[in-house]
Amino acid sequence: MISVRRRGSARLAAAVLASGLVAAGAIATAAPAVADDTVPFEGGVTATLNGLEVFDDAVITHKDGKKQKVGAGLFGMTVNGGGSLQTYCIDIANPTQKKAQYEEKSWDQTSLHNNADAGKIRWILQNSYPQVNDLAALAEAAGAGSLTEKTAAAGTQVAIWRYSDQANVEAKNPEAEKLADYLEKSAQNLEEPKASLILDPPAVSGKPGDRLGPIKVQTNAESATVEPGAAAADVKVVDKNGQPVTSVANGGELFFDVPTDTPAGSTSLNVKATTKVEVGRAFASPTKSQTQILAGSSESTVTATATAEWAKTGAVPAVSATENCTKGGVDVTASNEGDEPFTFELGGQKHTIEAGKSETVTLPVKEDQAYKFTITGPNGFEKTFEGVLDCETVGTDEGPVPSSEPSPATAGGSGDEAGDADSDTPAGEGDLAETGSSSATPVIAGVAFALVLAGGATVFLLRRKKAATAGE
Repeated sequence: MISVRRRGSARLAAAVLASGLVAAGAIATAAPAVADDTVPFEGGVTATLNGLEVFDDAVITHKDGKKQKVGAGLFGMTVNGGGSLQTYCIDIANPTQKKAQYEEKSWDQTSLHNNADAGKIRWILQNSYPQVNDLAALAEAAGAGSLTEKTAAAGTQVAIWRYSDQANVEAKNPEAEKLADYLEKSAQNLEEPKASLILDPPAVSGKPGDRLGPIKVQTNAESATVEPGAAAADVKVVDKNGQPVTSVANGGELFFDVPTDTPAGSTSLNVKATTKVEVGRAFASPTKSQTQILAGSSESTVTATATAEWAKTGAVPAVSATENCTKGGVDVTASNEGDEPFTFELGGQKHTIEAGKSETVTLPVKEDQAYKFTITGPNGFEKTFEGVLDCETVGTDEGPVPSSEPSPATAGGSGDEAGDADSDTPAGEGDLAETGSSSATPVIAGVAFALVLAGGATVFLLRRKKAATAGE
């Protein structure tokens, strides 16, 4: 996850986890707090995790022969701004965190980036519950006697885990296991689904008197509304013909029209739409809560923001950043539409972008590592990027299987060894380990605390690594 704070933000210091901080560029020291003007992520849906809602039992068999009973099924999320989502887990051994925030992501920004079977997971999602809600027909196709919502969800989740985590896992219910086997054997590779909303690029720059852009809109919604942010007088959001824009469709282009006599400054625009997110979109959390994949969506609110910088002379930079799991780091893209070079520091190295040029630099970041870096420039330009790189699954043999919540809505109870795996206790009662939920005394991987040093020094936050799951 990347969040960005622009000029005028409180100059808070870096968020850091136990695995370390990547501090690149100019890290600001503490200053009197002012209201944060936070630029959202690249675009799409943001949502709050409600917990595991429709589930039954499954059993993981580890390499050492030990067995662990887990809850397998559908999670629910509430979309920020309106709407609801249903998701399955694609990181079996990583716990969820209570009310964790999630963001819509492309596959290359998650553990699916190097998974040759990612398309098969999407096929399973499209051909099983809840997309196929005729449970009798689903059972017949799978050669199962009968399926309930719980066993259908469990069988679907088990099949997904076999491709997302290469886990040795089986559904406890025989009919759910038949469904899992059927889905695993039948799955075919499908293409990655399209994003609900993206603005490309998310940052532009130029000189007064020019139209700054274009910013291309990519969305699966029929149309989206366009709302200008706070700006200098007379700065407008227009189309390629210079006409003011209040709505835009997929493929549309947006520009900032900055009058010639406008002093150096910056502004933003917001694009918002209501649409169903496509099945198979990934969702990741900055709190190290397990990665999810979309199984169903109501009509939901999707948003995106783009920014603009302008000045009459000198360097006029635009900077954006996105996590790149393939390269193992954060791609920082800097462009310069001014008439002088733009020089900035990243990862202890200086980079110079000549006038009229653009360059992408990858800042290496270790798996599970928190990073925060600030890039500064002329005319008060300042952008801070922060997040945690989460590109790999934990693996069921790399650490303890996660514990659970005590309530059925968010899980079922404590984890079990092989002796309890054959228990007849119903899901949601007694001993059931939810894949994903932290315990009543959770070890929250996203926990951080500030160490404020005298004299306005940098603030560091500590975070546990993903493998340090509940139970420690």
